[in-house]
Amino acid sequence: MLKIAVDFDGTIVEDRYPSIGKPHLFAFETLKALQQQQHQLILWTVREGKALQHAVDFCKKNGVEFYAVNKNFPEEILEPEQSRKLNVDYFIDDRNVGGFVGWSKVWELLGNNPVEYTLPKKNFWEKLKDLFR
Repeated sequence: MLKIAVDFDGTIVEDRYPSIGKPHLFAFETLKALQQQQHQLILWTVREGKALQHAVDFCKKNGVEFYAVNKNFPEEILEPEQSRKLNVDYFIDDRNVGGFVGWSKVWELLGNNPVEYTLPKKNFWEKLKDLFR
């Protein structure tokens, strides 16, 4: 079982903060599948107050209820001077170095589901040369 922190704006949905953007392709399907594999998901977002509650409700409406929200576990009580750093195995976030890898890649990596594909036999330049022969 993995403990996975998931960002909301720009990761689960398009970044339209403080509104809620459209869900990214395969976001909720992947999150539900990860939960079915017994992974613990924590919503990890800068949202607070009503904006946070809207995000939590939106996820619930789309079939995903998180183990905890902005905490390591549901019962955790954070003191004002206490760090909000999470103790998780992975973070899924659009602010990763290199950007967000996409939900199909998340599923491939964390769902232990290699995606098989084959590369085209000819590269772009070879195809272009063929056009002018």
